[in-house]
Amino acid sequence: MSGAAKISRATYHLYTFTISKLVSTFGSSVYTFGISLYVLALTGSAASFAINLICSILPRTLLAPFAGFMADNYSKKAIVILAQLASALAVAGLLVYSIAVGLSLPAIYTTTALISISSMFASVTFSSSIANLIDSERIQKAMGFNQSAIAIAAIGGPVVGGILFGFVSMNIFLIIQVAAYLLAVILESTMDFRLFTNRIPQAAGEAKQSMTAGMKEGVAYLKTNRVVMVIVTVAVGINFFFSALMIGLPFIAIQELKIEATHFGFIEAMIAVGMLIASVYFSVRKEVKFPLQFAKRGILAMSVLLAGMGLPLLFDFTYAAAVVYFLVLMLGFGITNIFVNTPIGVMMQKDVEEEYRGRVFGILESMAMAMMPLGYLIFGLLYDVVPAEYVVIGSSICLIALTGYTMRPSVLKQAHPELDRDAFPVKAELQE
Repeated sequence: MSGAAKISRATYHLYTFTISKLVSTFGSSVYTFGISLYVLALTGSAASFAINLICSILPRTLLAPFAGFMADNYSKKAIVILAQLASALAVAGLLVYSIAVGLSLPAIYTTTALISISSMFASVTFSSSIANLIDSERIQKAMGFNQSAIAIAAIGGPVVGGILFGFVSMNIFLIIQVAAYLLAVILESTMDFRLFTNRIPQAAGEAKQSMTAGMKEGVAYLKTNRVVMVIVTVAVGINFFFSALMIGLPFIAIQELKIEATHFGFIEAMIAVGMLIASVYFSVRKEVKFPLQFAKRGILAMSVLLAGMGLPLLFDFTYAAAVVYFLVLMLGFGITNIFVNTPIGVMMQKDVEEEYRGRVFGILESMAMAMMPLGYLIFGLLYDVVPAEYVVIGSSICLIALTGYTMRPSVLKQAHPELDRDAFPVKAELQE
């Protein structure tokens, strides 16, 4: 295929990938919102809701490395399509069960776990395929479009879900989800997952690497690549300390400051609005020159915003001032989230060798997801025994310390050797 034809095909992938992501994510958002309301309405129990959440998180945590191995050793296109079809079949099965017997908690929990597994396979494989679908000059644009789709779904999903929940049956939610998955499958089936690849297809009859050996090889690669190891470590730390926000925001806003539920809904929505604004920005700007350095500044800004959550508890804010303050603060959180994720995502697409990309993304997802329930548990207990302002300020200090150590100047220079030349251009010219 000629260079011009490849670029044209990559442009098609750029928009097809975005639409596919938007459709499937929006459908999932509507479904998740509807199922959450249904479980709460059916049981009135927070524990039942928590079990459904565990059914969503636990399978992803345990099986993500396996999905990464599959993505590195088998057809990425086949994995994505089969995973999306499996998700559609799981929801269709719940729909049939609902019509025949009626919804029950065990059926919902089982479907949630199945969807979590299949969606994780699609997500890890897609993440490791972006550099194969899009030319290297537009990977940042693709990442920006991808994050925009997620943000739009995060904003619109609950809105549509809330409207539908009041007027239609749960079966309609399930039909919407099945339709979204099937439409995504149709779009993904037209994509060439080997458009930009340097790997030679495995010869017929050649023995495939065992899963155990492949997993060990992926971990060994991660250990030898210092910069990628730093990214994984920081990502795990961010996910852990981000739990302080997820648990602390409703606790501080509703429990401590008595902010009304309607106003709190707008506050939460501002995170997705910030993500959308930043995603659009990255989709149109030039590629970040020093992504790790850029991400470090984003994490430090995020740490300051985390500490800022405690200000209304330390100072006497009026109700209106507290609401406006949290609206702006959450907008900032959404923006800094993308300022961290997008440059690092682009860097990993370009710097991780293709044959290891699936396993690296799988390990990253597994470790990051594992931190979420641990963080929820620890910070849930902390907020009950320690004043909330001290929890967020302490978390902020810990995140700054972690970032300062793991992303110290020597690591940044290893990731971006040009930093020395940019800092001392005259000296570099003399050496030349």
